[in-house]
Amino acid sequence: MRCIFCGYEDSKVIDSRSADEGRTIRRRRECFSCGKRFTTYETIEDTPVLVIKTNGARQTFDAQKIKNGIIKSCEKRPVSMTVIDEIVNAVTKQVYNSMEQEVSSKYIGELVMEELKKYDEVAYVRYASVYRSFKDISSFLEELQNMMNSKK
Repeated sequence: MRCIFCGYEDSKVIDSRSADEGRTIRRRRECFSCGKRFTTYETIEDTPVLVIKTNGARQTFDAQKIKNGIIKSCEKRPVSMTVIDEIVNAVTKQVYNSMEQEVSSKYIGELVMEELKKYDEVAYVRYASVYRSFKDISSFLEELQNMMNSKK
């Protein structure tokens, strides 16, 4: 780290502390050249992920929207909020770990369905019926048939 007083490029860290509720690290440094002390802050770079909707519009990724959709599909089902939060966290983690700045809503929907299928098949079918916007009963039956075949 370059010294703000003399411009020397080497310093030692004297003290590190968490700041901003753990999102920032405050470091006290001492310059090897002039001996003066200065403070630096290290923060996590929070680059937003954009979701490309089916109509081509882009909007910022919002985990709360995923949670709301999952809650609706799990109504009157034995799926706890803890499980719903686990699903949301798993999907969010996969979206950010993809290292892409833009992801399609289709990709996110597939991730949600993959996670929902592990916990509750009825909630999965409910989510899929909205996500895939089944046009008629035959497309709905086709999805159920695929589920039955994958279980065998």
